[in-house]
Amino acid sequence: MKFVNYLEKISGVGVYPMISLVLFTVLFTSVVVYALKVSRETISRMEQLPLDDE
Repeated sequence: MKFVNYLEKISGVGVYPMISLVLFTVLFTSVVVYALKVSRETISRMEQLPLDDE
């Protein structure tokens, strides 16, 4: 049996792709907003973290 056959037997399975799309959109938008709002000093500090000896 194919995997699709198992999914067809689950009632309301069509809602799962919509939930995953909404979660992805919210997460992606949050990351973009954070990246645009973060200050230049914070970005500079983060850039130097791998090079610090501390």
